[in-house]
Amino acid sequence: MIKDIITILYVADQDRSKEFYKNVLSLEPILDVPGMTEFQISPNHKLGLMPEDGIEKILSKNVPSPRTGNGIPRCELYLLVDNPKRYFKRALEQNAKLVSELALRNWGDFAGYVADPDGNVLAFAQKNNLK
Repeated sequence: MIKDIITILYVADQDRSKEFYKNVLSLEPILDVPGMTEFQISPNHKLGLMPEDGIEKILSKNVPSPRTGNGIPRCELYLLVDNPKRYFKRALEQNAKLVSELALRNWGDFAGYVADPDGNVLAFAQKNNLK
């Protein structure tokens, strides 16, 4: 059985990304040491920020360095939140790149998309209960 989920984003600048996510999520890190910052984003899910040079040591030469994909979306973090407009606004205020405005999507969610400083895509969404 899976007990917890930790999603780890590889980042060019740990401090910059920590400040970005701290302000966008309106959360304080639960761990902040050289090489890893973690946020508890839900009861069983943590978001980790690991510097690219740290993961390069683990990956060795077995897979390409994440640096080779800088600016290219490497993941999408789809967050179901209580107020997508508030999160979306905070992200843009933190200089996130606009990807797609908040809108009702064809799968039924109201969602908007931005990119963080490393190009990772963030979606802030809410289930649409109008049926």
